[in-house]
Amino acid sequence: MEYVATCLFGLESLLGAEIDALGYKRTETMDGRISFTADYEAMCKLNINLRFAERVYIKIGEFEALTFDDLFEGTKALAWEEWIGVNDEFPVRGHSIKSALFSVPDCQKIIKKAVVSRLSKKYGVAWFKEEGVKYQIDFFLFKNRVTLMIDTSGIPLHKRGYRPKTAEAPIRETLACALAKLSRPREDVLFWDPFCGSGTIAIEAAMMMINKAPGLERAFISQAFPQISSDKWKNARDEARARMITDSNFEAYASDINPEAVKLATECAKHAGVYKNMKIFEQDALKIRTDGRRGTVVCNPPYGERLLTIKETEALYRKMGEHFKTLDKWQIYVITSHEEFSRLYGRKADKIRKLYNGMIPCYFYQFFKNNG
Repeated sequence: MEYVATCLFGLESLLGAEIDALGYKRTETMDGRISFTADYEAMCKLNINLRFAERVYIKIGEFEALTFDDLFEGTKALAWEEWIGVNDEFPVRGHSIKSALFSVPDCQKIIKKAVVSRLSKKYGVAWFKEEGVKYQIDFFLFKNRVTLMIDTSGIPLHKRGYRPKTAEAPIRETLACALAKLSRPREDVLFWDPFCGSGTIAIEAAMMMINKAPGLERAFISQAFPQISSDKWKNARDEARARMITDSNFEAYASDINPEAVKLATECAKHAGVYKNMKIFEQDALKIRTDGRRGTVVCNPPYGERLLTIKETEALYRKMGEHFKTLDKWQIYVITSHEEFSRLYGRKADKIRKLYNGMIPCYFYQFFKNNG
């Protein structure tokens, strides 16, 4: 069976490595999505364990479509009855990029009509109540090639379930996890986010280091699919729990100048089950100290988009550069949308990686050797 996992732009290599580690074979990689083959049971393992994916889909089929007739006939030719029952719900949504069929509402209508036509013939009915299990059909039209899929995740996978509320300008959990991963966290090195907000970066680092599966505590739309027994889901969760590290010495600091952010980060860390691996406290980021420890700073300071003005943000970046010099040989990792961060910070980054925080293009500035 073929699957598609989607991700934020820039995270394809991380997601691909996860898929490889689970033992599944990749068939195609493109911006924001990876196709691969796996068995039915993989549906459970993928949703529970993938840290960098936004959704996991079953790929129903692919074909070229230059006209609405092409779209209708190509959709109708696929075996929808293998998944969708006579009473089930099957809404349609999707995207069209660089394709002749650019109207998403029109594509939705044609695909829906084609699926109804196929199922009407198979089940011998003309009208569907759609009151049963929900099979969300997603289409992706890219350069006139149609990919038709069924969503197995439901609520996007970045919503782990530990963040009941959000601080201002929150970072998506999948991106926060990527920042943590790229900073190469280690048990003997302190991990510190001094602009922690709701604590997401530090929480994701802690979850990764104790090997807690990101989807362990949440539900997925495909749990209602009769094709996958509840035993399969239970086994996948039990296996994930068995892999958790209970005696990790990893420690993450999450600090913020805003006391309300500190309260929220504490609440989120407790919900995530990593509070014992974290120290959460109020502190100005421009006053943090090494106290003789080895450490890594990973942070998402204001961009000047929603928090602070551009002038205030640039002044902050200059002060960060001055103060972070005092952190001895600590490694520094900063994500921001500001293209001139290195200049303002006062140092050329050792590496810059382009990522996306939602729809905002950002740069992950990586300083491997401090000038302190």
